[in-house]
Amino acid sequence: MQRNQNSIRSEPLDPIDRKILAILQRDGRTTMQELAEKVGLSLSPCHRRVKLLESRGIIDHYAAMVDQKALGLHVSVFISIKLARQKEEDLKRFEKSISGWDEVLECYLMTGNRDYLLRVVAADLAAFERFLKTKLTRLDGIASIESSFALSQVKYSIALPV
Repeated sequence: MQRNQNSIRSEPLDPIDRKILAILQRDGRTTMQELAEKVGLSLSPCHRRVKLLESRGIIDHYAAMVDQKALGLHVSVFISIKLARQKEEDLKRFEKSISGWDEVLECYLMTGNRDYLLRVVAADLAAFERFLKTKLTRLDGIASIESSFALSQVKYSIALPV
């Protein structure tokens, strides 16, 4: 009997799976041999577990983390968006528009007074102003935009608690 993807994904993780995830989140370039040694398994069972975590969708993908400032992107802005209407087609139109913009690193549909929260990066204030004037303010259906500039980054992590 074949299980569906949701039941496979929801199966609990054992301590070895959690340790594998913690190690790979810290360093996605860890070799399978190093990983196996760190979690106390031989190579084949460790490799099977990683492949299963990938097939279950728990490990989504691997990526290189790049320093934002090293690329000259010195400005981080959190933008709260309120739409004029919250009908499904308005939400979809907004989401489709911003998903193609490289400056927008994150976008969340929110509860409360605002509809969306965006995290945007730019080289400087002039670049942010261009983004605002040539992209964001040209979208139909936006009632208000509030920008908050990050002064410094206190903590940043992509590693989930496992």
